[in-house]
Amino acid sequence: MVAQTTETPAAEPRGASVIVNVIDVLRCFTVEHPVLGVTEIAAQVGLHKSSISRILATLEQERIVARDEATRKYSLGLGLIAVAGPLLANLNVRRVSFPFLNELALGTGETAVLTIWDGLESVSVEQIPSLHQVKHTSAMGSRYNTALSASVQVFLAHEEAGRAAALLESGAVVLPQNTARARADYLTRLEAVRRRGYAANHGETSPDEVGVAAPIFDHRGAVVASAMIAAPYYRVSEEQLHQLGAACMRAARQISIRLGAQVT
Repeated sequence: MVAQTTETPAAEPRGASVIVNVIDVLRCFTVEHPVLGVTEIAAQVGLHKSSISRILATLEQERIVARDEATRKYSLGLGLIAVAGPLLANLNVRRVSFPFLNELALGTGETAVLTIWDGLESVSVEQIPSLHQVKHTSAMGSRYNTALSASVQVFLAHEEAGRAAALLESGAVVLPQNTARARADYLTRLEAVRRRGYAANHGETSPDEVGVAAPIFDHRGAVVASAMIAAPYYRVSEEQLHQLGAACMRAARQISIRLGAQVT
């Protein structure tokens, strides 16, 4: 007598098929084609557009992909970091930055942070905490989309022409009292950040915190990250902001050189 089984033969192939479809969708995003629409992906994967839309909607919920509201197209999202945390150790900019961030933290006595830009938000990917009992730290993967945040200022100051203005006007990047005059003043502030080489947030986003950040460039001359200091407000005077800014710039310059940037 042959024993009966409750297994469903089709279950495993179906499950595997769904996983393969998701992987195939993600593999469509390449260096040459980082932004794609549903139709383009459907053509590459060989699935109906409705199936691709459902897959992308789920991936967007998990921040594995991000959708541009203007173009309705998709790109890979930083949610991938959450599911591939160990891969962070192999990110070139993170690996290269670590010893210089450590020096920055030791030299200033404050928390040193490495952030990257996902197009809408500044994301923390490395941190060396201050040795002080009172300090400012954040969880790995913390996101900042407030325009007055030091790292956000740095990234927006080096965005393509018109991009910063569009993000402010749409509200994607949050600016207090988002009026035409406030946006114009903020864009002038970004010009000053570019000229000076660092951005400062002296208690503007939180009355208890100070942030200072400088841009990190790669071999193409593109800003790929920022080196930032986070400190309690009571420990940093207006005059000390310049010292912290200079320290951030030195660290960012050293990291940039290691990444192949032509730094003068």
